[in-house]
Amino acid sequence: MSADRETNHGMTTHDMANSDIALLLADAADEVEIGIAPYQAVIRGGRRRRARRWAVATATTLVLVGSAGTLAVAGLPGGDGSRGASVATSPPTAPPAPDVRTPSRTLLASGTDHGKKWRVLIDVWAAPRDKREATAELAAMREFGQTPTGLRDASELVGKASYFVLREYGDSGKEQAVIEDTFTSEDNMAGRDIEAAAIPVVPGADGPNRLVVGKVASTAQQVTCTWKDGSTTEVPTVWEAMGAGRDPSGQVRLDSDNPLIRRVSGLPVSWFVCVAPEGTEFKSVAVTK
Repeated sequence: MSADRETNHGMTTHDMANSDIALLLADAADEVEIGIAPYQAVIRGGRRRRARRWAVATATTLVLVGSAGTLAVAGLPGGDGSRGASVATSPPTAPPAPDVRTPSRTLLASGTDHGKKWRVLIDVWAAPRDKREATAELAAMREFGQTPTGLRDASELVGKASYFVLREYGDSGKEQAVIEDTFTSEDNMAGRDIEAAAIPVVPGADGPNRLVVGKVASTAQQVTCTWKDGSTTEVPTVWEAMGAGRDPSGQVRLDSDNPLIRRVSGLPVSWFVCVAPEGTEFKSVAVTK
């Protein structure tokens, strides 16, 4: 049969089979979210899970969700998107064992409220590689008073970094966990992704929610916290703060009057803290640069 005859006298059996397959594929595509939608769904699901855990120790915590962007896992093992094998020039060496007995600690912010000193810190526990390391880590966590909420078995820690955001208030030196969660490559952030919580500065207070703590992609250069009185607080990175001439001496203060986006040891995302002025409280927060 010639090509002209196929065109003018209908489809062949082969053409009909292709058409049927195309229709089936189209029907299947209707059942699948494409593009950005699957990542948004994952983020929403993750946020619902995290919301329950972020509320630990403070019933007034507000979980705030921001925009979702393209999934990125750069900075984590296997997350650079590269494929293929390189030629080995020397025998491969095993990576060092993670320190599962001591968390890495980063000071996120400090300040004074009504004459009381406060600090916000984050402890990050390395991801155990197997059940043995996870068991050792869980025992160490208990000694630190940082047992993950809802954990049923140590094996649930395998492959996950755990973090605890702690608030200190006053001279007691007592640390209170206000945020906790685990982190895997699927939880990485990109673009203008942001997750944050607004809580009172004073532990146990019903409000106002003046203290905002959150995480953003490592590429974020500025976060803007907007308060209910219409004022805003810009939170830049250290380099942005220096580059903008905010501190010509090159010395960047750590206190709440100079909030900064900070890298946290053990996590591929950055963290920030901002505090509302007296007399107002949180309204919104976003990555603005």
